[in-house]
Amino acid sequence: MDSATLGTRASSSCYFPRFSDSNPNPNPNPNPNPSFSRFRFYREKERKSVFKSLKCFQNPNINPNSPSSALNSNSRNPSSSVSCSAVTQTPLGTSELAVCKLPRLLSEFQSLSESIDRVKRLLHYATLLPRFDDSARVPSNRVMGCTAQVWLDASMGADGRMRFFADSDSEITKGFCSCLIWILDGAFPEEVLKLKTEDLAALNVGLAGRAHSRVNTWHNVLISMHKRTKALVAEREGKPSVDPFPSLVVTSDDIRAKGSFAEAQARFLFPDELKVNELVNVLKEKKIGVVAHFYMDPEVQGVLTAAQKHWPHIHISDSLVMADTAVKMAEAGCQFITVLGVDFMSENVRAILDQAGFERVGVYRMSNERIGCSLADAADNPSYMSFLEAASMSPPSLHVIYINTSLQTKASAHELVPTITCTSSNIMQTILQAFAQIPNLNIWYGPDSYMGANIEELFQQMAIMTNEEIAEIHPKHDRDSIRSLLHRLHYYKDGACIVHDLFGQEVVEKMQELYCDAFLTAHFEVPGEMFSMAMEAKRRGMGVVGSTQNILDFIKQRVQEALDRNLDEHLQFVLGTESGMVTSIVAAVRRLLSSVESSSRRAKINIEIVFPVSSDSLSRTSRSSSSQGPSSVDASDLINLSVVPGIASGEGCSIHGGCASCPYMKVTFSLSYNISLQICLREVGFSFVFTLIYQMNSLSSLLKVCHHLPDDKNILSAYEAGRFNSQTPLGKPVADVGCEPILHMRHFQATKKLPEKLVYQILHPLGNGRPAC
Repeated sequence: MDSATLGTRASSSCYFPRFSDSNPNPNPNPNPNPSFSRFRFYREKERKSVFKSLKCFQNPNINPNSPSSALNSNSRNPSSSVSCSAVTQTPLGTSELAVCKLPRLLSEFQSLSESIDRVKRLLHYATLLPRFDDSARVPSNRVMGCTAQVWLDASMGADGRMRFFADSDSEITKGFCSCLIWILDGAFPEEVLKLKTEDLAALNVGLAGRAHSRVNTWHNVLISMHKRTKALVAEREGKPSVDPFPSLVVTSDDIRAKGSFAEAQARFLFPDELKVNELVNVLKEKKIGVVAHFYMDPEVQGVLTAAQKHWPHIHISDSLVMADTAVKMAEAGCQFITVLGVDFMSENVRAILDQAGFERVGVYRMSNERIGCSLADAADNPSYMSFLEAASMSPPSLHVIYINTSLQTKASAHELVPTITCTSSNIMQTILQAFAQIPNLNIWYGPDSYMGANIEELFQQMAIMTNEEIAEIHPKHDRDSIRSLLHRLHYYKDGACIVHDLFGQEVVEKMQELYCDAFLTAHFEVPGEMFSMAMEAKRRGMGVVGSTQNILDFIKQRVQEALDRNLDEHLQFVLGTESGMVTSIVAAVRRLLSSVESSSRRAKINIEIVFPVSSDSLSRTSRSSSSQGPSSVDASDLINLSVVPGIASGEGCSIHGGCASCPYMKVTFSLSYNISLQICLREVGFSFVFTLIYQMNSLSSLLKVCHHLPDDKNILSAYEAGRFNSQTPLGKPVADVGCEPILHMRHFQATKKLPEKLVYQILHPLGNGRPAC
């Protein structure tokens, strides 16, 4: 079970205090104000008909205004006493507060001990749902994330009260909608927005598992109600509309870009065939394999994706899989491996190839300069070593280090504290298994502070789950062990990826306003605000938090589900990680969409990928359009660009949002000549400076390296991923010691247990917590 699944389990079991069941001032009667009659949930004749048909079931000795009385009556024969339910006691469109209605509905469902009775109650409520206007069955009224088709229409009356109508092609889902509308139709906006998805956690109708898609209908319809309410309030108050984030809309036969940033991303999704052919020919001729990270710039990713059809030894993935794939390429006969990524990635590829016996296979980076990473750099400073020194003084200790760090860091850490590497998809299970094998273990995680804080939050959520729910995640744990673990969990608090700093408060607020009902994806490294929002979406089946591969798999799964339903749909995914992921996502989505045979009955499915870009990451020039693609830009063309990635001052990085493309991992533009150019633009009342960096993980750099291989003239010596010939303070080769934490992780992935050697190192440290040989 990966971290993405763990997040779902943990978050879905996080209960919040429910509203009190008491209602000191119930008001079951309709508001006498005639002007409010249009907000009544049932038409007058429908309401009379319903109550007339149910009258014979009512007990004259029971006060119909009392929820507890209704429960007593219903509990005797729940399948036939539906007349005393909360919905039928209080017509919609009354002045009774939504906060008072919810406890009655909760109590009603909790009183029905049998699953079949709760389902019957929902089916009964489905019959009370008013007819939905056929003209409102439009795509814009569809609720995303529901197994069935669900439509929601909303409006605001002259007196400021909300009016909701809903329908579904599923009777159970109609029952869900009927209950929600009974609570919120006729309520004021603040009442609608006050009701949270957590308040609906107890409305379990007996379907297996609270996280199942039908139960998620409670949540997804409510979130859509919130979104419609906010929009109507803003419209009524005359607030200007909020500009949406840039996005790409992918269909089976087209890709449409919305916004300049998206246009820049889309430009390379259909690469130049001449460049594709040039790359394929040189790769085949010289037996070169290419491993690239998901975060490469769109030009090189577009060409690589197209070239994969003609040369199998090209792979785009996360950092861990890059090294594994390089070994497979070497086994298949590749004589050289080119690495598009930061330096620790090429280091790992070199070391793993050597471990596998492929010392003669050359490994080349894409620059003769250092290609650093802000997160990896955070682990190379003295404060991180101080963090590890504290760990070494607190045995038994295990250092869990993120895979995205240098080999030197792994080696230095492992000689201080027994160390195992992790990825964002296996971090939770690594810690759980380690603490299960060594109950009094101290866990020290680093260097990513955001991931550390998010891990701590997940364990805090697990600590309030039931023992049964915890056992589903890991069979050796319960509430007591998780609480004990929390006291022994430490994480480094001064390291972060600058790219994931993009997703701060400004971005989250805009997402809450415009995209709260969309599918949300977030890398495990994002800041707390984004993490919390994605976890909430995950709880109702609308999000994923995990690795880049987890994000890609989630999107593919949702698209495949839409294809299986074969209904016209528009699925919207917010990409809560680096924008370089879009090339792999678009390629995967198009493969799925094109896999369906063309027919007159094939549904129209649109997939929209949204880039949650901070306003600080877009710097505008004086012109409104761009006629030149990035691959052909020169100094005179730059003035024509309408949007330039980069903050208003500096290189394009900012904890408030900054460049939407990591300057370590890629270049903003690929020039046809070697140039570092600074341009000041002052035409719109402000100035900024940006630097165009050539030959760092660009297509030009890749082609240059490939054409010069084999490097008989030693032209590429600075590009070669060197071996660590240095030794650790204990006199061991850095490469050997740095690889051991990676091998420990590989053992864990294969067996789901820590290797015996690592356990021995933890339990028998050689002074100050240092691992035994």
